[in-house]
Amino acid sequence: MIKLIDLLIEQESILISRRSPEERRKNHLIATHKKIQQYIKDGGKGDLNLYNTKITSLPQGLTVGGYLDLYNTKITSLPQGLTVGDYLDLYNTKITSLPQDLKVGGDLSLQYTSITSLPQGLTVGGELYLQNTSITSLPQGLTVGGELYLQNTPLSKNNTIEQIKTMALGVKGDIRI
Repeated sequence: MIKLIDLLIEQESILISRRSPEERRKNHLIATHKKIQQYIKDGGKGDLNLYNTKITSLPQGLTVGGYLDLYNTKITSLPQGLTVGDYLDLYNTKITSLPQDLKVGGDLSLQYTSITSLPQGLTVGGELYLQNTSITSLPQGLTVGGELYLQNTPLSKNNTIEQIKTMALGVKGDIRI
């Protein structure tokens, strides 16, 4: 019986973290930055999954050949020169604006962000998801290869579908309000 209790105490002590929460966050952020640097070193091919990390910024001129997953991160802005070959997921991030020269080959998700406007001439190869944002207008020169989702935005609440269609001449798919 005593050996069993000693074993349980020993197992419990193994589970006690030896690092502070701040140290664990710092180490996690360092590991995330190393992951990005390795991705760049490998030529920017394939997907870059940073989902649910504490990352707050990305390097200037980053090119992601596939999917860039920033879902539920602490990112507040994107760097100039960012190019994403496929899907850019910014769902539930702290992002408030996009760089003027952003290029997205696939879908762009800005759902549940604090974004209020888009840059002029933005081109999205696939769908553009703006649900549950504070978007009030669409920029000149907006091009969307797929559908545009505007549910639960000031834009959809304050305009008719006909008014939105005149603002969104470059949208090739349906507009969902």
